[in-house]
Amino acid sequence: MDDRLLLKALRREETPRPPIWLMRQAGRYMAEYRAVREGKTFLELCKDPKLCASVMQTAVEKIGVDAAIIFSDLLPILEPIGFNLSFVKGDGPKIANPFRAPDDLRRTRELEDVSSLDYVFETVVETKKAVAPLPVIGFAGAPFTLAGYAIEGETSRSFNRTKTFMKTHSDVWFEFVSRLARSAARYLNAQIDAGADVVQIFDSWAGILSVEDYREYVFPATRELVRKIKPGVPVIYFGTCSTSLLPEFARLETACVGVDWRTPIAQAWDLVGRDRCVQGNLDPATLLAPQDVLRRETLRILESVGDKPGFLFNLGHGILKETPVENVQFLVELVKTWRK
Repeated sequence: MDDRLLLKALRREETPRPPIWLMRQAGRYMAEYRAVREGKTFLELCKDPKLCASVMQTAVEKIGVDAAIIFSDLLPILEPIGFNLSFVKGDGPKIANPFRAPDDLRRTRELEDVSSLDYVFETVVETKKAVAPLPVIGFAGAPFTLAGYAIEGETSRSFNRTKTFMKTHSDVWFEFVSRLARSAARYLNAQIDAGADVVQIFDSWAGILSVEDYREYVFPATRELVRKIKPGVPVIYFGTCSTSLLPEFARLETACVGVDWRTPIAQAWDLVGRDRCVQGNLDPATLLAPQDVLRRETLRILESVGDKPGFLFNLGHGILKETPVENVQFLVELVKTWRK
């Protein structure tokens, strides 16, 4: 059995302390990352495996985390499926040909051959070499979140088009998200073949749904994705604004459920069930506060978990671009020196 801290925690084995890694641990809060981005579009960076690995290696070495998540994005998988994707500075992702009508299903493809995304798998290979012996985490978007971007054509606060489409054209919706589930499973399995030790499924926007809508329109395809991932590889499932959905997340039977900052971690663990791991859940804004505040809030989470096995320390979402690097370093060292 792999005795690296992250893998032991995911198996709910005893560890001297929780492992820590952070969402967006390589990003705009680091001067080194901003220098790399000069003169490159975000997609150009994502398609340069050696540069992606270098960016993550710099972050891992600078802040001292226990795992590296590959540097990529949720949305490049949509390109070979049939969507024209770009990232606009200041506005985020844009899809020039969004999925708006039932007939649009005809112009989308299920991703059966993943070779068009070889640059992601090479990023896994290069990252694994760069950060060894740390575990490497691969990732993908969940079917609902991918469908939401495809339908909205951009980031949305409400995803009203998506929610309206799934209820108005439910037959087309179920076919579309099932295709996305199978595509994402092949994508994740290729990352595993390339060396990913763990995979995380980001359902970034599931929290905008009611429990009933998640259960009817989202859960089946998400479960299909989870069940198609190679056996024996730990899966983390994460969604924000999801307190009411945590019992539904638990039904997916992933190794671990990621929790945002809106729910106390002990309460979230009760909702998920003690037979699986939880990951979370410091509010990223806390990293903007003075270090005495950061210490207090971090210890509150650690002490509420206590000596229960199966806890991964993380943020409740990604690191904010305004975050001082020294506060991230302080947080990681605080967790690494804490003992149960």
